[in-house]
Amino acid sequence: MTAALAEVRDLRVEVGGRLLLDGVHLRAHPGRVTALLGASGSGKTTTGLALLSEYPAGAKVSGLVRAPAGAVGYVPQHPATVLNPARRIGALLGELGPRRAVEDALRRARLDDPAAVLRRFPHQLSGGQQQRVVIAQALLFGARVLVADEPTTGQDPETKRHLVAELAALVRDGLALVLLSHDLDVVRELADEVVMLRGGRPVEPGAWAEAPTVGPRRSAAPAAPILAAHQVTARHRGGAVALAGVSLTLGAGECLALTGRSGSGKTTLGRCLAGLHDTYQGTVALDGRPLPRSLRSRSRADLAAVQYVFQDARSAFDERRPVVDQVARAAVRLAGLGPAAARRQAARTLEGLGVPVGGRPAELSGGELQRAALARALVVDPRVLVCDEITSGLDALSRRLILDHLAGLRDRTGLALLLITHDRSAADILADRTLHLQPSGCVSGSPSAAR
Repeated sequence: MTAALAEVRDLRVEVGGRLLLDGVHLRAHPGRVTALLGASGSGKTTTGLALLSEYPAGAKVSGLVRAPAGAVGYVPQHPATVLNPARRIGALLGELGPRRAVEDALRRARLDDPAAVLRRFPHQLSGGQQQRVVIAQALLFGARVLVADEPTTGQDPETKRHLVAELAALVRDGLALVLLSHDLDVVRELADEVVMLRGGRPVEPGAWAEAPTVGPRRSAAPAAPILAAHQVTARHRGGAVALAGVSLTLGAGECLALTGRSGSGKTTLGRCLAGLHDTYQGTVALDGRPLPRSLRSRSRADLAAVQYVFQDARSAFDERRPVVDQVARAAVRLAGLGPAAARRQAARTLEGLGVPVGGRPAELSGGELQRAALARALVVDPRVLVCDEITSGLDALSRRLILDHLAGLRDRTGLALLLITHDRSAADILADRTLHLQPSGCVSGSPSAAR
């Protein structure tokens, strides 16, 4: 085996008396894949960022981290955080190389129409497309070590297969890949070595197991829909069609899974329902009453009734304020609670989802922050919840917690769920029906057919 390009030895990271890592060892060899496994908050991302000499503010660090300057590229779990929203993709990547090299990198990252991608702004891309742009960006930098934090998160199965194949090809060409992942199938396919973390400490990889999820009781099909969308046609700001005449209904206690490849318009449809995308034709109705297209035009009751949980939870929080305060603010604004009562309700909701109360967003793992985003939506007692890939970046136990929590709410309260997902097993567990969107933004099959 050739010498390691990067190495972590006996790494210990402590912040404010809280031990994030203790005794972590890791080596990245050319042409090999080292996978980091562990539950949310176990220290995977902290370890990966250490290879770039990046640590949380105020961190006390000891141990050895050896990585040549400029040799390590990083693909974050939430790609929007590293893409400038005010610049087109072509301008972002054009600084890194000539047009031909940029288009080649985009193709290698499985973006089949580079010319169209280069014309768009980040918000005009799906979460999966954003992630592949960041992978292309890392390829353009010429990194010899790539730290990939949940690179298959939010990808449809076909794209995931292509991306795994491309990562494998890059490794065969001599790239050293450090893979941070909850996806056991991807780890089994790619990894040469597995480092398992629990509570910031390394444990035997055999201790990791996929936790089973118990399927919830099905609710009866509703007689009348709570939410209905009719012939919704939407475009991106540049004029490209995102959705073409999509209709759906959603009743109390019902879960509709919305599936399709990245870029098929799933998120755009969810945003139209929630009032976050107002440039569309067609109607969205609540209890038979058309809803205003724009979030700003909806009443407080309408806003509380239809809540949206974002795929990129980190960008949806203010990094300067404690998470519990941000969850409580939603209860004050939309549920009419007083500040003290709202904070108590926020704390109970966060605790029920296993999220530490009192921390700021930067102090939470990606999985914890995703659950906090769910708590912020649930604290206002919504009637409809639009969930955009909320299980895609979670470890098995966190995923089970969220799915069981949603299933319980659906059965106890009649909460209606629109589950935007590439996670087929999550759809199988929760969904009563499935609506599949083609890349053109059109419906494939009957939206009312039973799953």
